[in-house]
Amino acid sequence: MKFKKWILVVCSMLASMILVACQSGTDSFQSAVEAIKQKGKLVVATSPDYAPFEFQALVDGKNQVVGADIDMAQAIADELGVKLEISSMSFDNVLTSLQTGKADLAIAGISATDERKEVFDFSIPYYENKMSFLVRKADLDKYKDLSSLASANIAAQKGTVPETMVKEQLPNAQLTSLTNMGEAVNELQAGKVDAVHMDEPVALSYAGKNAALVVATATLTMKD
Repeated sequence: MKFKKWILVVCSMLASMILVACQSGTDSFQSAVEAIKQKGKLVVATSPDYAPFEFQALVDGKNQVVGADIDMAQAIADELGVKLEISSMSFDNVLTSLQTGKADLAIAGISATDERKEVFDFSIPYYENKMSFLVRKADLDKYKDLSSLASANIAAQKGTVPETMVKEQLPNAQLTSLTNMGEAVNELQAGKVDAVHMDEPVALSYAGKNAALVVATATLTMKD
């Protein structure tokens, strides 16, 4: 089943491309836009450990946050005529940053769950994918179906839908919740966990950079 990847935003869309954020049910769309223009910058909260969407890379000798989501955020800032300011943090702090007014918008592969919709407004979905398990290549034949993962030690990023899916669908598995996806992958490489549950494009990205890692055939069911 496909997973809808969302930009978390508040209010509405401007000229079909501009997504401006504020906590749901508070300021009007126009006042939110004006507030961002007056301060001259769009502050975007993200967790830069989810390549190819948001990740850290050396650009002209400087460590910067880049990726498809960051390009989109820059386009939004350009349309508003303001500077883009990226606020990097662990994923479990992204929503808090938006809710407390420290960020104007959050882009971090956030799923529009019913619980989150009670507090935040979401944009239309702009990317669809499914979830996958990243495993060591030596264990690929071991994890062909969910029964083989029933009692495995599975890592997931704290506060994410992949974490919730493991809790709900693999209740007997040992769940290791970590704040950073890179840390979870390191735990897998070190043999401390058996698999990492994440978005499939992200899993493919990690596997593409490390010949010792592959995407397992076993998958969990994603709700629409």
